[in-house]
Amino acid sequence: MKKFDSETIQSVLRDLKRWNYTEGCIEKEFVFNNFKDALAAMVRIGFEAENMDHHPEWSNVYNKLNIRLRTHAADGVTEKDFFLAKKIEEIISQMHPG
Repeated sequence: MKKFDSETIQSVLRDLKRWNYTEGCIEKEFVFNNFKDALAAMVRIGFEAENMDHHPEWSNVYNKLNIRLRTHAADGVTEKDFFLAKKIEEIISQMHPG
């Protein structure tokens, strides 16, 4: 899979709210009501990531979940990262509609 250049990444990021491109990854921080909700999101995202064989770099502290995506095999951001980012947004919106 071919990695995107910075210009392409910035262009595609316009379709993803509050995702940023930094240090060779796209990333976003999600804030939940509590730890339980953050953990539930991680589990649901984890199943989707496993199905794609594409695993995020992430950290969780109480109600905050920071997710970083990059395709390690391509040493950069690829279409696969944007696909997973969109899936993550779908999962989060299903958990917290509105």
